[in-house]
Amino acid sequence: MTRVNYWLTNILRWFDSEAGSDHLDTSSRTFNWVRVLPFIALHLACLLVLVTGTSTFAMVFALGFFLVRMFAITGFYHRYFSHKSFKTSRPAQFVFAVLGASAAQRGPLWWAAHHRHHHQHSDREEDLHSPHQGGFWWSHVGWFTCDAGFAMNERRVKDWLKFPELRFINRFDSLVPAAFAVAIYLLGEALAAWAPGLGTNGLQLLVWGFFISTVVLFHATVSINSLSHVWGKRRFETSDDSRNNFWLALITLGEGWHNNHHRWPTAVRQGFRWYEIDITWYGLWVLSKLGIIWDLNPIPDHIRKETLELDRNRTGRASQ
Repeated sequence: MTRVNYWLTNILRWFDSEAGSDHLDTSSRTFNWVRVLPFIALHLACLLVLVTGTSTFAMVFALGFFLVRMFAITGFYHRYFSHKSFKTSRPAQFVFAVLGASAAQRGPLWWAAHHRHHHQHSDREEDLHSPHQGGFWWSHVGWFTCDAGFAMNERRVKDWLKFPELRFINRFDSLVPAAFAVAIYLLGEALAAWAPGLGTNGLQLLVWGFFISTVVLFHATVSINSLSHVWGKRRFETSDDSRNNFWLALITLGEGWHNNHHRWPTAVRQGFRWYEIDITWYGLWVLSKLGIIWDLNPIPDHIRKETLELDRNRTGRASQ
């Protein structure tokens, strides 16, 4: 591929993730800086806060949009699309796929394919985002900057390829966040005209509600890659170095109980004990009571017993 074609193909991939897929080196871990320019621009756009200032409404909106999209990522991108830990209807599946895509973390099929790969090869050489293979920064923000990270192995998500709407969202993964960004800007402009007392406008709400909220959401999500395999406690002796971390569980709505998750990945609940706060589970429980989702995979009895036994043994050793 010539240099010009390289540029053009990677720029086209900003809008169509399948562009030039025949020329994608799925084994390359070389930094592809053209492909990640939008990611860099997203971070730089946060500096516009120095121009727009802030308002209580903009900050509350940013927090609310963060929580809604984090739930879509943890509850649906992860526990549903990656692990099928419950069932839902096709319309609900689509709605939460759109909400997850608005987080600018690529499409649901790409996300699920890479996560399934991670579970199969966790912390081994084939694990693309293991901190034990590439270090902290690689596992945090480096792994998706290479062609191996951009690629999606369709064989890992054959169960989802039958849904054309999911394939569309996955292929044109920048479309959804772009549409949300425009909508947020227009909302801010409308509020500036109709509710000036809120002290916001289009640009300010865009900066706080989309740019800052999205960047914080991204780094919170990938902290499970970079930190949950090095920082925390190991209840279960899994084949990887996954760990439970209370603080990461708080900022990711329950994903920080990562050692629990690697012990039994298909459980809809990742906090195995009552005191292990798992906000995603609470939200999914509410959705189940509303009939939006059903057939939630429980924590098996033998895993519950194993959890209690390990905790009792640990408590007993600590008291000696």
